[in-house]
Amino acid sequence: MAKPNTGRLDRDILLVQRKIEAVRRQEWWPLTGSERRQIMAALAGGSLKVARGKSPARAERKLEALTQSVMNRLTAELTALQNERQRVVNDFATAKAAKKSSSWW
Repeated sequence: MAKPNTGRLDRDILLVQRKIEAVRRQEWWPLTGSERRQIMAALAGGSLKVARGKSPARAERKLEALTQSVMNRLTAELTALQNERQRVVNDFATAKAAKKSSSWW
């Protein structure tokens, strides 16, 4: 038997890992449209506070919370992909062992 077919899952895992690194570098491309709108609203609110001479602490906390929620979403996605990959490998190993044990030599 050949190797288990995990190529698609491996590519998806690498993509999610790249997204996580991009979020750590504060890049926007891995964000969904909703997350981008929320970040733009927090940035606009914070800049308005700074322009008025007030503290942007609330907007900064909102940005940190949004970043954390994006990280949680991507981490959950990565974990799900890794679990699926492990399941495919385990199923392949079980099938291979069953095939080996069923042969008569």
